[in-house]
Amino acid sequence: MKTIKVSFDVSKSTVALLVFALGIGYLLGNVFGVSSFTGKTTEITAITQTQPTQQQQPSKVQVSIDDDPSMGEKDAKVIVIEFSDFQCPFCRRSYTDTISQLKKDYIDTGKVLFVYRDFPLSSIHPSASSAAMAANCANEQGKFWEMHNKIFDEQNKQGQGTVQFSSDDLKKWADEIGLDTDKFNSCLDSQKYKDEVDKDFQDGVTAGVTGTPTFYIGNPKDGYTEIVGAQPYSVIRQVIDSML
Repeated sequence: MKTIKVSFDVSKSTVALLVFALGIGYLLGNVFGVSSFTGKTTEITAITQTQPTQQQQPSKVQVSIDDDPSMGEKDAKVIVIEFSDFQCPFCRRSYTDTISQLKKDYIDTGKVLFVYRDFPLSSIHPSASSAAMAANCANEQGKFWEMHNKIFDEQNKQGQGTVQFSSDDLKKWADEIGLDTDKFNSCLDSQKYKDEVDKDFQDGVTAGVTGTPTFYIGNPKDGYTEIVGAQPYSVIRQVIDSML
């Protein structure tokens, strides 16, 4: 995968050239977004996909799935680990456009185990850590994925970009998905899962995560391939199919 960083110049000739290059890049590749450590919430990168050859195989890394929430068969041949931020607009885009298809084609059919790990970028997404802890509190009551979906769905109702929400909103959403609110509210207010969320974050840093969403696709035996950003479903699918 070749990454092309785009920069802007004020000269007319450079602008014209840039527009032409962007048009070619759009036709040849895909556009995706990622929220990063740097504080940038909208980094747009054009990529071109090339068929890997023996000399172009992507490097593999090792990533722990810990004991985090998962969907799918535990003995699936391929594991997809997502490091995500509940307030990241690109994570929300990935949830809306990619994860639903991944679930239908690979998770529900037993081919893929999908694992969600927290990577809240609190410096730019002030509610991300609270949302991560809220999802873990919901997991206590067996409704992690319901809370996961609710947090993203409620933000989708507000439109594009980073959506602001509070702990009171999280408590309201917990009630709406049928959680025991007394238990949930106590869990959230006490920050019971702060250490768990922090551990996910540190594991992500160790693996090489610098922004969200970041996916690792593979298995412990063969290692994992990293995919950064809200990539089109076709990119995720291509990597999974190559491993099946």
